[in-house]
Amino acid sequence: MHAMTTHDRQTTPVRWQMQFSPVRKCVPLARALVSKTLASRGYGQEDIDRVALVCGELSANAVQHGGRRGHLFEVRLTVDGPRCLVEVSDASRTPPRSTKAWEDDEGGRGLLLVDSLSEEAGHHDRYPLGKTVWARLILGSPSEESVCTS
Repeated sequence: MHAMTTHDRQTTPVRWQMQFSPVRKCVPLARALVSKTLASRGYGQEDIDRVALVCGELSANAVQHGGRRGHLFEVRLTVDGPRCLVEVSDASRTPPRSTKAWEDDEGGRGLLLVDSLSEEAGHHDRYPLGKTVWARLILGSPSEESVCTS
């Protein structure tokens, strides 16, 4: 028999999703809402920061490379025990690809960053339109003391 951990006691997965206009100012909003969702469940700041960074990078890519007029992008967060899945869907079927960024380039490192922060990452077509880019992360146990009960 093993000692019961917080993950063992947490039986209800966290599920959150929201759609956003494909404009740059929505990226920090998506990050903030994902952070707030995890904080309300008692996850530590380091885990929150990692998930928010992944969410921000995938959302920025959705806006820059997948945004189409009249189509929203969607962010979904599913946390079940230590497993956290971040999914960002957009209206483009073009698969994500890493690019070679030079030292003075301002962009081009987002997918490398996502890969380094996550256990695994990938993408799949989304029907009827677009694609979903996802990353799976492993989180520490949430703190019972900081869990909001409202």
